[in-house]
Amino acid sequence: MAVIIRGSPRTRKNQKPAGFTVDQNAGNDQTARSQAHFRFYEELNDFLPPQLRRRGFFHEFSRRASVKDMVESFGVPHTEVELILVNGDSVDFSYIVRDKDHISVYPMFESMDITPLLRLRPEPLRDPRFVLDTNLGKLARYLRMLGFDSLYRNDYSDADVATVSSQEQRILLTRDRALLQRKIITHGYFVRQTIPRRQISEVVARFDLYAAVQPMTRCTRCNGRLEAVEKEIICQDLQPKTRRYYNRFRRCPDCGQIYWKGSHHTHMERLIAGIMAEKRDTAGHCKKTHCRHTTPDANSR
Repeated sequence: MAVIIRGSPRTRKNQKPAGFTVDQNAGNDQTARSQAHFRFYEELNDFLPPQLRRRGFFHEFSRRASVKDMVESFGVPHTEVELILVNGDSVDFSYIVRDKDHISVYPMFESMDITPLLRLRPEPLRDPRFVLDTNLGKLARYLRMLGFDSLYRNDYSDADVATVSSQEQRILLTRDRALLQRKIITHGYFVRQTIPRRQISEVVARFDLYAAVQPMTRCTRCNGRLEAVEKEIICQDLQPKTRRYYNRFRRCPDCGQIYWKGSHHTHMERLIAGIMAEKRDTAGHCKKTHCRHTTPDANSR
């Protein structure tokens, strides 16, 4: 049984959209409006209203529109989409949707090579660098602790974050899907988890960052790269007990923050060990987020 969507599919979570009807008798409507069949795969369903998740459905339209605009009208940010097949052929975001098109929309693929197919963005960023919105400060600290270049300021506006992401080719991390729909953003990710400890596991797994982890090489306060420093140079800045019991130090050249292997360091090492233990299995199945991608089949509808 098919489903027909009429009107704008934009909706809040668990709420039926205004001006939007679901027809359980698809194919019986003989109106002149055009129809396109959509199917969203895997975690892209997180953004859809409940009645459209994990199933194919028809969307009626009367205006000329790109596939990017249609995909985002369902609440799915374009930065979450890695591949779109229309009638079995890969297309880019500028493709104009036509009557009777069958459209399959896929998220990022971590465990298979789809390079023969056309991707929707420039080549993936080889050196993962991030910029985070104002709601992800703790996640930014965790990323820095793992050694990843992560820009964050609690006074960033949405426009600031989008501009930094675009100009510096940084992956934008956010929990604001509207922010990801800005056209200038080419690399971004909607963080599903709300607890920072789970967020860092999610991001590391999502971008397969395990091999790139370089613990304790960045300042968790400002993102600067840490440098070894002689104790004699910073001796006057140390507390008496720290000066007495520790001899090896690193310092951030940008903000002056000093680091040493105290009790806080032991806590960080445990946290990092826990994250590394969550590494995905050889089948490409993410143990924490329980997501497995379906191989795109150019011959299927």
